[in-house]
Amino acid sequence: MTNHAHICVENLNVRYGNEPALTDIAIRIPKNKITAIIGPSGCGKSTLLRSFNRLLETTEGVSVTGRVFVNGENIYDPKVDVIAVRKKMGLLSQKPYPLPMSIYDNVAYGPRLHGVAKRKTLDEMVERYLKLSSLWSEVKDRLHDPASRLSIGQQQRLCLARGLAVEPEIILGDEPTSALDPRSSQHIEKRFAELKAQYTIVIVTHILRQAKRLADYLIFLYLGRVIEHGPAEQLFDNPREEMTKEYIRGVIS
Repeated sequence: MTNHAHICVENLNVRYGNEPALTDIAIRIPKNKITAIIGPSGCGKSTLLRSFNRLLETTEGVSVTGRVFVNGENIYDPKVDVIAVRKKMGLLSQKPYPLPMSIYDNVAYGPRLHGVAKRKTLDEMVERYLKLSSLWSEVKDRLHDPASRLSIGQQQRLCLARGLAVEPEIILGDEPTSALDPRSSQHIEKRFAELKAQYTIVIVTHILRQAKRLADYLIFLYLGRVIEHGPAEQLFDNPREEMTKEYIRGVIS
């Protein structure tokens, strides 16, 4: 394992029933960088992302073998506390799913679950994470309005704030801007670029332009296998594998 790798994957294999989804994955994801997982639809991008917080196990018929280290700890060790693993990971889905409660309570939900009860502490946390998500100035005067009244783009930033409020180490984004308009997408991208100083960020994206704008590191998947991975500049400008070249040129999709 390299000194600066936050997530290290060794011999990871995932099957849905009898169908292989990921085969012999071995990668290192750098700390405090944005890593983008790219590849055609159905190649296993979201499966790989969800292997990092053990959400795959919530799907019936899934089998996972191999090892995924986070800070040197194998999160698939039988003795590992799965809740603690998931607390380290903030997950942004394709579509925002705010909880059916107020803006304030959405952000306070995680801290309350983890035992924070003082109102002053909760107030400070709600303000801090709404500011980190670039939403505070837009909602500070209506914190007790239902979250459902926010625009889709605002809801996604609220979900980011809710994820940050449990104080994770890693932010996982599963095509986090695919349901958003261009302006809202820019908000999320800008926020990611700023947050990587404090967090390791791993996103799945089908938009190569987005990967080029954001990513420090790239993982190219094809049919459940890693074809190539490395610094984003290298993969975009001088990929080693012919298949990577073809995907970046749009020959395969």
